[in-house]
Amino acid sequence: MNAVCPACGVAVVPGYAKCPRCQKPLPYGTLRRPATAVAGGTVAEDKRSPWPLIAVPIGVMIVIALIAKGLSGSPDEPITASIATPTVAPQPQPDQPTAQVVEPTRPIQPAKPAAPDPSAALAELDRVLRGRRLWSTIETAASRIDLRSGLCDDPGMRPAIDSVAPVLRGAGLTRLRCLAQSGTVVLERDL
Repeated sequence: MNAVCPACGVAVVPGYAKCPRCQKPLPYGTLRRPATAVAGGTVAEDKRSPWPLIAVPIGVMIVIALIAKGLSGSPDEPITASIATPTVAPQPQPDQPTAQVVEPTRPIQPAKPAAPDPSAALAELDRVLRGRRLWSTIETAASRIDLRSGLCDDPGMRPAIDSVAPVLRGAGLTRLRCLAQSGTVVLERDL
């Protein structure tokens, strides 16, 4: 059922509040149904008590106060800390001879030199490689270093390794391998 706008005479589909052409309000309105109140939900009273909302924080504050008092102690309580009394060793009587205990002596053995720690040398190698943007993963196996990198054949890799080689040798690392990401050995050399 189409209606006609009284101002311009255009046919208007029911549901418009204004004419789409002249924007004048239509006298018959929007033909919308009035909204009815939908009753739903429960009709029971909310019988929750506000006491837990009050009692729980107060209880927490009381517990915290008791713990604080127990840790700090109060000035009206007597101090019951045990005071250690010095133990006096019995003195030998002048008429009794005293025996001295002699411990057997062991020969002094020379201290073994500590094994070199390669972590500082590996950190230096990592710093040099990162500084030259030769991204690598460094692993050690006994006295060998394994570099895993996609840049093993880069022209800057050998000079970077040469610059750190004395530090690596000093740390007890004697061999270096550079492995491609696939695991194939691209470079292997002594330090």
